Amino acid sequence: MDIALALPVGPALAWLLGAALAGGLARGFSGFGAALIFVPLAAVALGPQRAAPLMLALEVLAIAALTPAAWRIADRREVGWLAAGAAAGTPLGAAVLALADPLALRWGVALTILALLGLLVSGWRFRGVPSRPVTLGFGLAGGVLGGIAMVSGPPAMAYLMGRDGPARQLRADFALYLAAGAVFAGIAYAAAGLLDAALLGPFLVAAPAYGLGIWGGARMFGLASERVFRHACFGMIALAALLSLPAWDGVLR
Repeated sequence: MDIALALPVGPALAWLLGAALAGGLARGFSGFGAALIFVPLAAVALGPQRAAPLMLALEVLAIAALTPAAWRIADRREVGWLAAGAAAGTPLGAAVLALADPLALRWGVALTILALLGLLVSGWRFRGVPSRPVTLGFGLAGGVLGGIAMVSGPPAMAYLMGRDGPARQLRADFALYLAAGAVFAGIAYAAAGLLDAALLGPFLVAAPAYGLGIWGGARMFGLASERVFRHACFGMIALAALLSLPAWDGVLR
C-alpha cells in the first residue's frame, strides 16, 4: 500500500495534528486525558474506526515505559480482577467500533466522553464494599469503553480512588490496568480488522506532534498548581468533545 495514499490532507491533516498535539499536552502535564481529547478530534479527520486504533499505536511507547515500575508497586491481584473484567468487555467495545455506523459512532463517542468528563469533574468515587463482582463490573465497563474509543480509564479511576491505599500504589494500579487494557484492545482490534497498513501514514504524521505535546506538557508541569492543570485538562476534554460533534460538520469542516 502506498503510504502517501493514506496520509490525511487539508482540513483532515489540521484536525489530526491538533488532536495529537492537544492529546500529548494533556498526557504530558497531567498523565491522563490523552484519549479523551485525541479520539473525538481525530475521528473528525479519520473516522472513529481509525482514530481509536491510532491512539493505541501512539500510546505503545508510553505504556511500555511505565509498566515495569507499575508492576513492582501495584496490587496485582486487585488489578488482575479489574483486568479480567476489561478482557471480557474490550471485544464487545471493539465489535461496536468495527460494525457501527461511523456518523452514529461519532455522536456516541463525543457524548460518552462528555458523560465521562462529568464523572471526572464530579469527583465521584466508589465508596461501597469491594467485592469480586463489583471489581469485575468496573473492569467490564472500562473494557467496553476502551474497545470503542480507548477511554477505559474513568471507570477504573473512580473505583481505585475509592480504595484505601497510598497514592503511589493507586497510580501504579491504574498504570498497570491501562497497560492490560492496551493489550486487550490490540488483540480485539486486530481480530476485528482495525489494525492495518492504512494506519501507518496517519501514525507517521501524528507521532511527532504527540511527542511534542508530551514534551511541552511535561515542561509546563510545575508552572502552576496541579489543580490548575487538571482543570485545564478538563477544559480541553470538553472542547474536544464539543468540537467533534457532527452537528458542526457544515460549519467547521
